[in-house]
Amino acid sequence: MTRSELVAKLAARTTGLNAPDVAACVTHILDAMAARLRAGGRIEIRGFGALSVGYRAPRRGRNPATGAEVNVAGKNVVRFKMGHELRQRVDSYEARES
Repeated sequence: MTRSELVAKLAARTTGLNAPDVAACVTHILDAMAARLRAGGRIEIRGFGALSVGYRAPRRGRNPATGAEVNVAGKNVVRFKMGHELRQRVDSYEARES
């Protein structure tokens, strides 16, 4: 789902808010989440999951096209741990699709 699809879906389900208002809300939420992660904090949304920042150490990798070794710099990465309720919803969805 893209941001525009999320905005359209939320705007359709919400009375009193039009698409630009919903887009502003989504932008503010994502900005707040990014600021919290940038500060090294953790975000926990009950029933959905938890986001945190981890560090991936520098390493030696390979260029898949040539096989040559390359140095990959260390970097911060966002980690997501799925919440119990979301896991149940995804599992029940897979069971229906089979």
